[in-house]
Amino acid sequence: MSRLRDLGARIDARQTRIGVMGLGYVGLPLAVEFAKAGFPVTGFELDGEKVRAVLDGRSYIEDVPAAEIAAVRERGHLVATGDMGELAGCDVINVCVPTPLTKTKDPDFSFMAAAVEEIRKRLRGGQLVILGSTTYPGTTHELFLPLLEASGLRVGEDFSLAFAPERIDPANKQFKVRNVPKVVGGETPLCTELAVKVFQPVVDTVVPVSSSQAAEMVKLLENTFRAINIGLANEVALMCDRLGLDVWEVIEAAATKPYGFMKFLPGPGLGGHCIPIDPTYLSWKMKSLNFPARFIDLATDINTQMPMHVVRRIGDVLNEDRIAVNGSRILLLGAAYKSNVSDMRESPAIEVAEGLLRKGAQLDYHDPHVPEFHLSAHVLKSVDLSDEVLENADLIVIVTDHDGVDYERIASKAQRIFDTRNATRRVTRHREKIRKL
Repeated sequence: MSRLRDLGARIDARQTRIGVMGLGYVGLPLAVEFAKAGFPVTGFELDGEKVRAVLDGRSYIEDVPAAEIAAVRERGHLVATGDMGELAGCDVINVCVPTPLTKTKDPDFSFMAAAVEEIRKRLRGGQLVILGSTTYPGTTHELFLPLLEASGLRVGEDFSLAFAPERIDPANKQFKVRNVPKVVGGETPLCTELAVKVFQPVVDTVVPVSSSQAAEMVKLLENTFRAINIGLANEVALMCDRLGLDVWEVIEAAATKPYGFMKFLPGPGLGGHCIPIDPTYLSWKMKSLNFPARFIDLATDINTQMPMHVVRRIGDVLNEDRIAVNGSRILLLGAAYKSNVSDMRESPAIEVAEGLLRKGAQLDYHDPHVPEFHLSAHVLKSVDLSDEVLENADLIVIVTDHDGVDYERIASKAQRIFDTRNATRRVTRHREKIRKL
C-alpha cells in the first residue's frame, strides 16, 4: 500500500514513467499529451514502421501534428519501442490496443489479452495499469484482474488497476484529448484515486465513477446511443424513399425545434472503430444473462443493411436511363469511413464496392486520404478528379464527404450523381443530375 501512496506523490511531481501500449489513433495522441505535460513516456508498438516514425519525429495520424512529436522527442519526453521488456520500467501503463469483433460478431480480446499477459510477466509493486480499450461491462474485473493477480500481487495493495475508456473522435478539430472529459473507474477507491491523478495533468475534466464496470458501461452507452439514433435516421431514410420524400429536408426541418430533438443523419452504413462495434459488445454480454438487447439488435440490423440499400439504389438510378449496373463505369467519391480521415475500419465503402463489383460494374474511386483501396479480389488506386474521369463515369456515388471537394464542379461534369451524405446540398446548378439516399 505504501508503494501505491508513493506512486500518487510521484505522479503529482511528474516523476512517473508513463507507458502506452498501442500507438494507433488512440494511443499516439495520449502518449504525446502525457509527454507534453512533462511526463517521461514510453510508447509500445509492434509495428516497426510506427516505432521508427515516432523516433524520427514523424506522424502517421492526421490528428497528431508531426511538430508535436518532434518537440517532445527533442525534450526527451517520448520514446517508442517494440521491446515489451521495457514495461518493467513504467510506473503507469495505459493499454490502448484494438478490441475488434470476430467474423461471428463475438468480442475479440486477443490483442488486449496479449497486452495484459506482457504486463503480468513484468508486474511489480507500485504499478498502475489502466485499460482503455472498449469492452463489455465486467471485463476488467472478471477477466483481466485475475490474470494480473496470478503474478502473486494483489490489487489495491501491491498494484492498481482501472478502466478509463478512450473517447477519440478522429478528425474532430474541436474536441481532442485535453478537452474531452475522462471517465475513470478503478477496482478499489485507491485505484480510482491514482488513475484520476494520472489524467488530471492532461485532461481538463476527470469524471470518477464507482467501479471499472461502471466505466465500461459508460463507454458502451455513449456509442450505443449513437448507433441506435443513427439506425433510426437510416430507417427514416428508408421510409422517405418509399414515400417519395427527401429525408434530408425532413431532418433539417425537424432540427429547427429548439428542444426535444437531436439531429442524427443517415448514410451508407456505419464505420470506424467504435459505433459499429461497441453496441455488439453490450448485446453479446446481455445474451449471456438471457436479456435480449432489442434496441441494439434492431439498430444493428438496419445499419448493416444500408450498404446493400445503397447498391440497390445505384441500380435504380442507372435504370432510370436504361443503363445496367453490369458494365457501367461507377466512380466512388470517398473510401474512408468518415470525412477527413484515412481510417478504413468497417467502412461502408468496402461493402458498397464489393456489391457493385459482384454486379459487374467497372469501378474507380477517389479519396485524398486513402491512396489504395483493398477489396477481397481487387486493389484499386485513387484516381484524380480530372474532367475526363468525371465525364466518363456513368454514375458518381458520394460515399464519404471529405472537405475540399468541389461538388459544384463535379455536378457540372457528371452525367449522374448519387449522394449518400447530402454533400451536394449547396450545389446550385445541375441539380437535375443528383439523386439522394
